[in-house]
Amino acid sequence: MSDALTLTRPAATLEGVRARGAVRAVVSRGIRGLSLRGADGTWTGLDTDVARAVAAAALGDPDAVEWLPSDPAGRLDPLRAGDADLTVCNLTWTLGREAAWPVLFAGVTCYDGEGFLVRQGSGVEHPEDLHGKRLAVQAGTTSAANLAAWYGPRGLAVEPVAYPTPAETLAAYASGDCAAYVLDRTALAGERAALPDPEAHVILDAAISREPMAAAVRDDDADWYRLCRWVLQLLVAAEHHADEAERGPGGRAEGLAEAARLAGRHGPSLGLDEGWAARVLDATGTYGDIYERNLGAASGLGVPRGLNELWTRGGLHFAVPLV
Repeated sequence: MSDALTLTRPAATLEGVRARGAVRAVVSRGIRGLSLRGADGTWTGLDTDVARAVAAAALGDPDAVEWLPSDPAGRLDPLRAGDADLTVCNLTWTLGREAAWPVLFAGVTCYDGEGFLVRQGSGVEHPEDLHGKRLAVQAGTTSAANLAAWYGPRGLAVEPVAYPTPAETLAAYASGDCAAYVLDRTALAGERAALPDPEAHVILDAAISREPMAAAVRDDDADWYRLCRWVLQLLVAAEHHADEAERGPGGRAEGLAEAARLAGRHGPSLGLDEGWAARVLDATGTYGDIYERNLGAASGLGVPRGLNELWTRGGLHFAVPLV
């Protein structure tokens, strides 16, 4: 009995990560703002920064990540096969995925909704205007189901055309083969920026679904799940602590130090040392820093935070206590 318990202890993942010296992270093949490989081989984006935060906590090095680019349909396969430690790939947290796959979602990385990229001057101003049109979607995403759920009850219909990769989906839309590109609105901002003339295209204001994009891990690994979940919670809580501290004499730096101290003392219970939280914040900053750098005004995409604000500013990110 004791041997069986030892074999199923989730600490095996953390031990494996340390043995190979890298966190194996599944990311998209290339969506600006979320996960995109630059010409120099460096990966940038909100999803990749989450993976770096986990690596900083587990290994002390935010760059100790083995990137595993994946098409949407294959994002969970490496986790199931034991070939990945973490999936951060603009993946929506759904009951169907968590019930049917041997995975758990460790926390929401970005609240989003299904949207539409259309051409300026096309006459399309609302989703209803696309009735009867061909729409480009990525295979393996929730887009086709979301379209059916939204258009069907309204007595309308569209023809979703699935393509295996983001690049092929964007190309189908850009060629005019499809009237719109359907994807999470945050991801569409990055896809729009990749077009030769981004200003000739617009993302409709309407969203037709709820898309909480989340980080996923295997479900046989409670300790690793807990570690990844609290890395995400630290990023949000640290932003809250920094905001609160800015009202006092110590300012933002004092708030970040307090968050690192509170979370750090629980490091040994997570299989980490007490410096883990400080390393994470030094490497990536808070959730707000990550969002601004990759999706906000500083990124050139200018995606408003909206639901991704802290709850104190009307958003959905709630800072779980670090005590």
